[in-house]
Formats: sequence, structure tokens, C-alpha cells
Amino acid sequence: MSQENHSQTKEKLLKQKLEELEKFVKQYLSAEAVTRYGNLKTVHPEKAVQSLIIIAEMAQEGRLNARISDSQYKALLVQMRPKKKEFKVKRK
Repeated sequence: MSQENHSQTKEKLLKQKLEELEKFVKQYLSAEAVTRYGNLKTVHPEKAVQSLIIIAEMAQEGRLNARISDSQYKALLVQMRPKKKEFKVKRK
């Protein structure tokens, strides 16, 4: 198997796994949250995948007792933002 062929196979497998994860997680999202996910996926695909993984883990651990609303999904995305470092300037 050539290197190019191998990477195509790997890419197909990864895409298939992502589709399965997406299908699983969408069961736990409200219609509005699914729309927000779609928009996020277009603009920030990496962040969208990270959010899917977090929700899937929560579902598997039994921590989801209802569908995730748009506002809850938005709150999750805010929590995912990296913390900004604060710089203090000391003047003499």
C-alpha cells in the first residue's frame, strides 16, 4: 500500500468516526444547539470536535439527564475558551 493510499484510508476512517460521534451527540442537543454546532463547525472545526468529545463523555458518564439547550451549549463553548493571562504593569 502506498503512502498516499494509506493516508486516504486513514482520513476516511477518521471522517467516519467523526460522523458517528456527531450522530451520537446530536441526540443530546436541542434543535437550536444543533444549529449552533453546525455554524461552529463551519467557522472553527477543531472547537466543534472538542465540544462533541466533551458532550459524548458527559453522556457516557450519565451526567446528561436532558437535552442540552442552546444556552447550555453556548455556556460550554465559553468554558472551553482558553483563560487569558493578566499582566500587571508596575510603575515606579
